[in-house]
Amino acid sequence: MPTRAEAFALVCEWTQSESLRKHMLAVETAMRAYARRLGQDEEAWGVAGLIHDFDYERFPNDAQAPDAEHPAEGVRHLRGLGWPEEILEAVLGHAHYTGVPRTTPMAKALFAVDELTGLITACALVKPSRAVRDVDVAGVRKKTKDKAFARGVNRDDIVQGADALGVPLDEHIGLVLAAMQDNAAALGLAGVPQPHSASTAISSDA
Repeated sequence: MPTRAEAFALVCEWTQSESLRKHMLAVETAMRAYARRLGQDEEAWGVAGLIHDFDYERFPNDAQAPDAEHPAEGVRHLRGLGWPEEILEAVLGHAHYTGVPRTTPMAKALFAVDELTGLITACALVKPSRAVRDVDVAGVRKKTKDKAFARGVNRDDIVQGADALGVPLDEHIGLVLAAMQDNAAALGLAGVPQPHSASTAISSDA
């Protein structure tokens, strides 16, 4: 089993975009939460979440080719390094167009949390505080219905992912949201300092 440090080194080597790195960290965070919930190997699930998009910047695959570019190219690289097939199948399965079925709990969870972490991040970044602590399940559900918000997020994937896991949608959102709130600083979602109002500010010569 590759270590988290090895996975993160690959992420940093292949991905320069800070927002994409943060996305992979968010998916790792959610995968760890689901592993704990389901009594699975937290390290393996976390590594799967962390590595799932590591090749996206180099091989974005706009054509959605099933066996070229992302995620196939990255998986070929990982297979050459001797990575476990369970992780490789989960990474392939998180993209519809690969045609790889999601048969394991790990693969189902990766697919279920991928788009959701992106939606939650977007919800946090439009808050005045830019803090995920100020996001709640009801707000995420509302934004799920607003197709003009975070257009790149596939809502159907979120709903289908929760259904495949057998978890009610609100519960699914709540679990992922709580995990991201607990790891907010690492995800860049701890918020920005808020200015003091004039009525409450203390004068320097008071």
